[in-house]
Amino acid sequence: MPDTDNSIPMLKDTICYEAYGNLYLNITNQCSASCIFCIRDICDGVYGYNLRLSREPSEEEIIKELESHDLTKYHEIVFTGFGEPTCRFDTVLHITSWLHKKGSHVRLDTNGHAALMNPGRDVVTELKEAGLDAVSVSLNAESEEKYNQLCKPAFEGSYQALLDFTKKAVDAGIKTRMTVVSQQDIDTNECEIIATELGASFRIR
Repeated sequence: MPDTDNSIPMLKDTICYEAYGNLYLNITNQCSASCIFCIRDICDGVYGYNLRLSREPSEEEIIKELESHDLTKYHEIVFTGFGEPTCRFDTVLHITSWLHKKGSHVRLDTNGHAALMNPGRDVVTELKEAGLDAVSVSLNAESEEKYNQLCKPAFEGSYQALLDFTKKAVDAGIKTRMTVVSQQDIDTNECEIIATELGASFRIR
């Protein structure tokens, strides 16, 4: 019978990986969407790192991995990876707070569904209070209809939720940008207008 003891150290799973002068955190493979352009459907990772997790790392394991790096040499510590970080919202909060106390600049890459996954919580205020510096929200389409076709979200109202999340992040003083994946049928000009009207910067990735 396979051993499922979560206290066993992770041997092969990638929690932290480096690129562009940043340190990226891969804390979950869960996601609240199933985007047709998701790289998980065509590869096992990025930049030579395998990002498929055999199990989710504990907060203790994440911190232990972070402690093995010189955090002062990175521009940002970024929650991203092969899943939606806010599927583990409390873990994001705890690790953000830990990093903030270390003086690190912390960014969250997200689909903006956190409020739907954590009903009754003011997710943006909690992120701000934890010390989050920046957030990058995946917009990915200029309309709810197109978003639902491309991203296949698990929750009804996900498109409006990500717009609301973005506006609240801007209002909270968190450095905020919206991004889209370059696709032939996406109106990137309209997407940029949406981002600008919400007070966020914009990037095509």
